[in-house]
Amino acid sequence: MILTYVVKHDRDFASELAKARQVAEYGIKHRVISSKHVKHLGLKSAISNQVLKKYAKNRKCKFIKSVNLALPSQSIMVDQERQTIRIPCLKFEFQYMFPSEFTKVNQIEISKDKIFVSVTVSELDEYDPSCFIGVDRNATGHCVVVANESTGKVLKLGKKAKHIHEKYKNMRRQLQKKEKFGKLKKIKHRESNIVKDLNHKMSRKIVDFAKENQAGIVLEDLKGIRKNKKHRKSFNHILNSWSFCQVEQMIEYKAKLQGVQVFKIDPRYTSQQCSRCGLLGKRKAKRFECTCGNIEDADVNAAFCIALRHKGVLQLPVERDTGKGSTDTPREAMLV
Repeated sequence: MILTYVVKHDRDFASELAKARQVAEYGIKHRVISSKHVKHLGLKSAISNQVLKKYAKNRKCKFIKSVNLALPSQSIMVDQERQTIRIPCLKFEFQYMFPSEFTKVNQIEISKDKIFVSVTVSELDEYDPSCFIGVDRNATGHCVVVANESTGKVLKLGKKAKHIHEKYKNMRRQLQKKEKFGKLKKIKHRESNIVKDLNHKMSRKIVDFAKENQAGIVLEDLKGIRKNKKHRKSFNHILNSWSFCQVEQMIEYKAKLQGVQVFKIDPRYTSQQCSRCGLLGKRKAKRFECTCGNIEDADVNAAFCIALRHKGVLQLPVERDTGKGSTDTPREAMLV
């Protein structure tokens, strides 16, 4: 698997970045892919070749906003004992803090203040799960509720996400009134970074929980959930700030590294179906009630439903109804 880590740097690469932009513009204009054609611009050939491959080969690229310095693996020297990476052509060395279990550094891109390190990481072999954990993702309350159908253990994660979104929503409202649009852009990135960090921590905990229990992870297939029109207008902000897709992607790649299998199910009725009897119950806010006597947290019930649905213990209510058939006694055909 290929992963990209981000490392901050404090060196001034303004001159090299300006030259890289000129190389990219020349490549787009003349569609050349060899560094010999841009030798006069003064950029190192290893970087020039990578920049030209990225921009000159792409016929759809007509103009550019910014260009990073790109270096292939041949121009990179790694010392895993000291956790340092050296780039001889730039006379630059930096220390990395990410795990050293990678097998190869594929490429490095350097921007004004960040270094993007692309590495190849070996994956563990997938194991056959002995049980399943259901993951219910929510736009309100806890971001994620996890339930192990085998042990009955429940994890509730990410409750502070709602507070973060509300806090920055109010800040944006105040800044818009004062017409401070520069600060608006800054807090937008700040909010997304905080939520991204929270999602990383939640996904790591979910994968570790599954690994400890030798379980498989079951998710709802929420593709197209934002196209659903059946919600009140005031819910739009909550739905649009819901990072369910990011959580899913993080769970999937972390699970792949650990050999944990990830499955997806149809999301219909997971919040309305009873995890004990399989019938449809009543949900009001975060409370779920069923005629069988089951009363519990609606998100916890949904998480168990997700796990049990994949295991085959529960069926979709629609499938249950179609399987019933007719109990009428057969009647003789009447001649007209």
